[in-house]
Amino acid sequence: MQTEATAERDARLVNAKHGEINPNDIAVGVVIGRTSEFFDFFVFAIASVIVFPRLVFPFVDPLTGTLYSFIIFALAFIARPFGTAIFTAIDRNYGKGAKLTSALFLLGTSTVVIGFLPGYERIGIWSAVILSVLRILQGVALAGTWDGLASLLALNAPENKRGWYAMIPQLGAPLGLLVASMLFAFFVGNLSAEDFYDWGWRYPFFVAFAINVVALFARLRIVVTPEYTNLFDNRELRPAPIVETLRAEGRNVVIGAFAPLASFALFHMVTVFPLSWVFLYTRDDPARFLTLEAVGSVICTIAVFISGALSDRYGRRKLLMGCALAIAVFSGFAPQLLDGGFAGETLFMFSGFALLGLAFGQSSGAVAASFSKPYRYTGSALTSDLAWLFGAGFAPLAALVLATEFGLIAAGAYLLSGALCTLLALRLNARWEIRDR
Repeated sequence: MQTEATAERDARLVNAKHGEINPNDIAVGVVIGRTSEFFDFFVFAIASVIVFPRLVFPFVDPLTGTLYSFIIFALAFIARPFGTAIFTAIDRNYGKGAKLTSALFLLGTSTVVIGFLPGYERIGIWSAVILSVLRILQGVALAGTWDGLASLLALNAPENKRGWYAMIPQLGAPLGLLVASMLFAFFVGNLSAEDFYDWGWRYPFFVAFAINVVALFARLRIVVTPEYTNLFDNRELRPAPIVETLRAEGRNVVIGAFAPLASFALFHMVTVFPLSWVFLYTRDDPARFLTLEAVGSVICTIAVFISGALSDRYGRRKLLMGCALAIAVFSGFAPQLLDGGFAGETLFMFSGFALLGLAFGQSSGAVAASFSKPYRYTGSALTSDLAWLFGAGFAPLAALVLATEFGLIAAGAYLLSGALCTLLALRLNARWEIRDR
């Protein structure tokens, strides 16, 4: 990966050749950046189900191995707030270019090293230790990839297009899942089990490194230019000390972290958890189910676009409350569909992804709205970290434990709790429109 100075120099050269960047360039940079982050996320998540239990934990049964993998999966979310503290300091002292370059270099390096991970049969328990350390480094790095572009995009949106612009960053999730699931489906479906577990599963981690390089350049092309530096400053999207931000905006950070829990809980209930349930408790072909997830991600993408139009017409808060209520209803019956064969799985996945797109499309759109200008940048980053930790970090682990012990209806109860948290948070905070624009 390029050094910081080289990357920033090349980014400025591109801007000099092609003129000033327009708002559409912000959108492109946001989508590319978010897609790369979620691709890394889903590559690890899929491997946590179909690779790591066999590679790293072959000394226990498949269910226990998957639970161990999900514990390691959660480490990244625990590490993210610490990463925010580290990279906020880098941002304040050395600028966004240094922050993004170092964060994406760390993310790409830790991800590609996972692709070379030796299994338990070669190095014993050290395989799990190394995987845990690399997962923590991924979490620290993911916090550093917060560039403020999504907030900048929302704050500069036309009055009647705020919902539309707010949904653009959320497109990265279904697009990242689409690429990750299709890559794994290809290798699972076309390689023998021996070849897949020997070397096939490693390729998506190598691809992740290449995507991070593209994402780095796409984002540096924007954040290092004088035009957008001025925009960041005018909107006061500058890093503030963590302690000072929590002292001034602690209430908004907490409420903001709980507001998207319905969509974040659903996020894993239709992506990671069903894959683990089908892989452990059915005889379905993993490649077929991964392809089903890829189709679901397309449905989710369409629904994210629709969320933007609905938000602009009816208001973001009404849409989020409506989606939370729909998720509460969904939680009461949908998880049981996973025991209904391929037809039940398809109905669960497609309806779940459609609902996810509507809810997730606006779940982060108002994050910057609740903070006063001096704390908008850091407050948004902290809120995002905590929302993913509370809503998503332990979701696959909790859902699988509950479903195994008490049946799929218990996994639905976990999803219901997320919906109730969202409704309560929205009730406590009615300020879901951008202020002091």
